[in-house]
Amino acid sequence: MARVLAVANQKGGVAKTTSVASLGAALSELGRRVLLVDLDPQACLTFSLGLDPDTLELSVHDVLLGRLPPGIVIRSTPDGSDLLPATIELAGCEAILLSRTGREHALRLALGEIAAEYDFVLVDCPPSLGVLTINGLTAADEVVIPLQCETLSHRGVGQLLDTVADVQRLTNPRLRVRGVLPTLFDGRTAHSRAVVLDVETRYQVTILDPPIARSVRFAEAPGLGRSILTTAGRSKGAEAYRAHARAIAGGGAGTDVAATPPAGTQATGRGASRGRAGREGEAGRAPRSVPRLATPSPVQAVPSEAAMPEAVMSEAAMPEAVMPGAAVSGAV
Repeated sequence: MARVLAVANQKGGVAKTTSVASLGAALSELGRRVLLVDLDPQACLTFSLGLDPDTLELSVHDVLLGRLPPGIVIRSTPDGSDLLPATIELAGCEAILLSRTGREHALRLALGEIAAEYDFVLVDCPPSLGVLTINGLTAADEVVIPLQCETLSHRGVGQLLDTVADVQRLTNPRLRVRGVLPTLFDGRTAHSRAVVLDVETRYQVTILDPPIARSVRFAEAPGLGRSILTTAGRSKGAEAYRAHARAIAGGGAGTDVAATPPAGTQATGRGASRGRAGREGEAGRAPRSVPRLATPSPVQAVPSEAAMPEAVMSEAAMPEAVMPGAAVSGAV
């Protein structure tokens, strides 16, 4: 049975697509059977792996709407993994799914038809908290949250964790947070390290090591239709993703999501131990390679996260057919 990992963050430009392509190639190097799923209507993952979305006649759009089985749509890639590609048609898929009962489960049901053929399925979620991202989270066993190491970027982490908690409660109780993956990381600056430390303490989440350093090699790879493991296989970025792939292949569960404590207060209970337990208990975790500052520069507190739009995961948006008799008390 395939293990499904969603890579999600509603903020764009945080290296979600790069992480999916690179982790997929690294897991393939380890001999694992890997399927990549492009859930972004921009089809960046599809393009970066050598396919032209404008010329594809079949895509994940047809699979989500139940028109075709996934096996007919899946394409092979030069880096060894298979791909369920996307096209711009996916932009209209959300509107169609919103009118359907059980819309959050479309991807999960589709992947169930081919789960035995793969060891891992990596889902590239779009930069939003809409029904496509909810599909990715509902289908997943774990979620990885890429974090651009800048002050304003971590605001989206709290919002996504709220969404994950709602998904756990309403559509996918088995979902776990594997951790936050620092990307575009500049170890020469105190600011990057301070942002990572602030996210870890503010949200009590596991920080995945090593961080992914900022490099021009990542920008060059998509133009060649390959991942960085092929175009710059000996680079620090490629080696970092190989380390994460070894950790993923080695097993180790993610962590539960508890309510995010307000800034400036001490977390207690399950949430307080989540980051520490995840770091100590996860098998195969690569060692921390970038030292933290002993007293990092403080990051300006960000106001509490805005409430998630009701259209994404409100009580009204959840059909009774999906969660019969569920008593909903509000956002987590």
